[in-house]
Amino acid sequence: MEARAIQRGVRQSARKMRLVIDLIRGQAVPEADAILRFSKKRAARQIHKVLKSAVANAQQAAQRDNAPFDADSLRVTYAVVNEGQTLKRFTAAAMGRGTPILKRTSHVEIRVAGVAAPVAPAPAPKAEAKEEKKPRAKKAPAKKAKKKTPAKKKKASR
Repeated sequence: MEARAIQRGVRQSARKMRLVIDLIRGQAVPEADAILRFSKKRAARQIHKVLKSAVANAQQAAQRDNAPFDADSLRVTYAVVNEGQTLKRFTAAAMGRGTPILKRTSHVEIRVAGVAAPVAPAPAPKAEAKEEKKPRAKKAPAKKAKKKTPAKKKKASR
């Protein structure tokens, strides 16, 4: 089972949030939860909210399917932070000018999935495929035209 949660318009730059999201990508949910709770970064609080929401979405999906649910068996399979809309503001500067202030936002997306046994792919029949192939007719190679490059003239020195 897989569930996801997205939070859009978080008022922090994506660059700062990616430092935190890289810590939890691929981790088990209890480990990711502990990392985020004890992180000193401001971004950890927002990402922690999204992680809790993804786990709650997985629980709701399990209830809907009438399947057993264990939050400790979930892993963070996908976690990204993308740039959101930039709010453009201006502040006063010298000689009546205004300088821009860019207030950056970001979008956080986290997907969690239960650990499942990997499914082995079915072997493809190779012997039948070789018998069905027909030999291709060879095409005559195209003649390449030679380009004549003009010779450089040497100047006589006096």
